Amino acid sequence: MNKMTTCLWYDQREARKAAEFYASVFPDSKVGESHASAADNPSTKAGEELTVEFTVLGQSFIGLNGGPAFKPNESVSFMVLTDNQEDTDRYWNAIVGNGGEESQCGWCKDRWGFSWQITPRALLAATTDPDRAAAKRAMDAMMTMRKIDIAKIEAARRGEGR
Repeated sequence: MNKMTTCLWYDQREARKAAEFYASVFPDSKVGESHASAADNPSTKAGEELTVEFTVLGQSFIGLNGGPAFKPNESVSFMVLTDNQEDTDRYWNAIVGNGGEESQCGWCKDRWGFSWQITPRALLAATTDPDRAAAKRAMDAMMTMRKIDIAKIEAARRGEGR
């Protein structure tokens, strides 16, 4: 196990479902070992799956079947950098199409309430362009989008379509 692993709190019996979904969508991802609760607790009975280890894009996580007490919110999100529109579309569509929901500026939520930023590298390059006018045009274009459209970001960066 890594020195640092992120623990994600899921409602009862949802951690494995989430881990399996993430592993089916993202490369360098897998579902690892699960661990049963040693004793009854507020979220699980002794012998029921309490945690499941998994990896998403090479990052290690533990899913905790912690029950309904805590819900994820936008203060923490997973930023996935993409190299092209195909990957951007695939990840976005998988998350939203599996009971998730769209948000603004490349953000979406999965069906468990966790926020994801599906972020093309082209967007970061455009919004950090040393030409501040080009960066502003790209940022303004991004602010009108849900899923990021790389071609529109690049056109805005070049000053086209104004």
